Amino acid sequence: MAIIPNKHEMPTQEPSVRAHNFSEVALGYTAEIAVEEAQRCLNCKNQPCVSGCPVNIHIPEFIAQVKEGNFEEAYKIISTTSSLPAVCGRVCPQESQCESKCTLGIKFEPVGIGRLERFVADYHNENNKEQPPVPAPNGHKVAIVGSGPSGLTCAGDLAKKGYKVTVYEALHTAGGVLVYGIPEFRLPKKIVAKEVETLKALGVDVETNVVIGKTLTIDELFEMGYEAVFVGSGAGLPRFMNIPGEAYKGVYSANEFLTRSNLMKAYKEDPVTPIMKGGKVAVVGGGNVAMDAARTALRLGAEKVYIVYRRSMEELPARKEEVEHAKEEGIDFRLLNNPVEILGYNNPDDPRDPKNGFVTGIKCVKMELGEPDASGRRRPVEIKGSEFVLDVDAVIMSIGTSPNPLIKNTTKGLDVNDHGGIIVNEDGLTSRDAVYAGGDAVTGAATVISAMGAGKLAAKSIDEYLSKR
Repeated sequence: MAIIPNKHEMPTQEPSVRAHNFSEVALGYTAEIAVEEAQRCLNCKNQPCVSGCPVNIHIPEFIAQVKEGNFEEAYKIISTTSSLPAVCGRVCPQESQCESKCTLGIKFEPVGIGRLERFVADYHNENNKEQPPVPAPNGHKVAIVGSGPSGLTCAGDLAKKGYKVTVYEALHTAGGVLVYGIPEFRLPKKIVAKEVETLKALGVDVETNVVIGKTLTIDELFEMGYEAVFVGSGAGLPRFMNIPGEAYKGVYSANEFLTRSNLMKAYKEDPVTPIMKGGKVAVVGGGNVAMDAARTALRLGAEKVYIVYRRSMEELPARKEEVEHAKEEGIDFRLLNNPVEILGYNNPDDPRDPKNGFVTGIKCVKMELGEPDASGRRRPVEIKGSEFVLDVDAVIMSIGTSPNPLIKNTTKGLDVNDHGGIIVNEDGLTSRDAVYAGGDAVTGAATVISAMGAGKLAAKSIDEYLSKR
């Protein structure tokens, strides 16, 4: 049978429809499409795709089962190494990881590995109601700080080995960045809730509204009988540009904006948390979070949404699929532009004027690309005399995040780098005995799958450490 050169398209909502709702954009493969896509896999003996997966999913094996229509068996294969398959199938950058290693991709489009993983996970969640067997306890207790992808992965791997695991989450809902950072239209929250419930069925305890470093310290966790601690607290501290006007009303960090919408449901008719809706919005930045913020603002009723990014489209770090979806929905990309000031309304003659202190625009300068910088990308250089103003009512800063310093400041002997990331060795061990760390708390903001890989490594290291005691 001749090889189909292109991967099967993902069915999606029409752009004109989805731009006005929070339902998932991608609709998922049907069983027929999944089988046909699986038939494109060459089942290579050396399995290069596996080397591109941070959690080493047995990709050719699960795809072979999809090819035969054995979807539940495919799920069992995926779940031996991945605790969050329905999540990974939706938000992982497969194009730069497993699919980038696909042999078929040398001549044609690679196999749609992520789309197949999503299909398999969704099939299992819809058709299998059995709870996983609870492993026999081994007598050891481990605490996990943070319920994001690294924490949930570490918890799942340890629970499968019989550890008594408790996950401590600062917010009122488990899931970390999966619930507060990624919009409903990319990752439905029922998917995350299902993955968390699966871990609970394995015996994992989840304690919400517990801020480690305030409610409890890491030292107190050890006093409570935990023999090891994994820190997967993420990178929730937003960065700003430190330009004039950032204190005006209507200036958000992307973290705050997305948390208000995703976790606190500010898009509802009578929300418990306020958020600005409508008007014109500028999102500063070019990563996946910037795309999420821009597309969320559009769904909240913005009449115009701009992406303001200081480099060109070639340097834009967001996933190609997310950029294409944003363009289809009408997001206006203002590339090679850099903000220098946020403008606001001030009426000194009437301090009671309700418009006082609100954003009215963002002053930018045009840029051109010069020589490459340390990152290898061409450095943007300001074009003199090119200032202009975008009339906007809100500005969302999406230029990166850093790890929150709370745990560092309340844990003696915990070494961090210049960016606030916790320093770990090759086994995920920190400078504190029996304290491990991984994910964004170590690397700064990165991908969900890389955080999962770090959680998996830490679980293996913790098991090796405690099994000797």
